[in-house]
Amino acid sequence: MTIYTIGYEATTMAEFIAALHRAGVRRVIDVRALPLSRRPGFSKSTLAASLAEAGIGYVHLKALGTPKRGRDAAKKGDVATLTQVYDAQLELPEAQAQAAQMLALADELPSALLCYERDPCHCHRTLLLQAVGEGREVVDLYA
Repeated sequence: MTIYTIGYEATTMAEFIAALHRAGVRRVIDVRALPLSRRPGFSKSTLAASLAEAGIGYVHLKALGTPKRGRDAAKKGDVATLTQVYDAQLELPEAQAQAAQMLALADELPSALLCYERDPCHCHRTLLLQAVGEGREVVDLYA
């Protein structure tokens, strides 16, 4: 089974949706702790509405997001701290339940994990899939 990932950094909503359509993605799984954005159109309710209009579903799994300390480390390029913080996050029962939910959702429909960073190497979505996505093909999309 394939799981897609996508970041919306430096893209427009039209480019973002076009990239999802090209890949055949039918559901976006938002793995941001805080589904808010300064980029127009990428906060939770507006994003969900735009995706629905494009025929793409939306689910937010908050427990799979990065805690503030991890986000701060990511902004500084401190991958070691980001990894440590995120590994601890994934130990939480709510995160484990949502990780199982994420995999079930991705098995149901072609799905893309969403976060901000364009480059998945600078994002926790890569850490998430390394931790729980064993046996699945990961395809990183770029808008």
